[in-house]
Amino acid sequence: MSHNPNLSRCAWVPPTDELYCNYHDTEWGRPIRDDKALFSKLIQDGMQAGLAWITILRKRENILKAFDGLDPDIIAFYTDKDRERLLSDKGIIRSKLKINAAISNAQVFLNMRDQKGIDFSEYLWSYVGGTPIINTWTDRSQVPVDSPESIALSKDLKKRGFKFVGPVIVYAFMQAVGMINDHEVSCHAYGPYK
Repeated sequence: MSHNPNLSRCAWVPPTDELYCNYHDTEWGRPIRDDKALFSKLIQDGMQAGLAWITILRKRENILKAFDGLDPDIIAFYTDKDRERLLSDKGIIRSKLKINAAISNAQVFLNMRDQKGIDFSEYLWSYVGGTPIINTWTDRSQVPVDSPESIALSKDLKKRGFKFVGPVIVYAFMQAVGMINDHEVSCHAYGPYK
């Protein structure tokens, strides 16, 4: 998709930033149902904690490369050598806590899938009844930072052992993967997505 700075977008998108616009126009708010893609997005949103999303967006290609595509089947088995490699990689978020969380979250993901037989996508989407919550915001100031659904999901993810999954991070994740449509109604990307 070629960048058009004149399209009507959500107020949080800088119209002159092509990377941000393309992310908003082609990804943000589009429903994702694939287990591994959802896991990857959850880790990316956790890595954002305390940072601006554009920081993650600019480093995302490096993050995906350094973390084997954020594939839980691979990173769950990372060793201390992998941790050291990641901590020395200037192209990613070099936070020991976030690196360790990505690895332990992959282990929790595998435990849910392999030991408990839980489909990650169905599990996550059950918190919104299986279909996107469609909001009708007309102004950025109306968009909340969390919701009853993100609070409930955050609590359960934490109980299962996930880290960097507070209600605000989980709400941002739910927006990003289309579980909650928070595009402003005037935005060209405003739903409906099923």
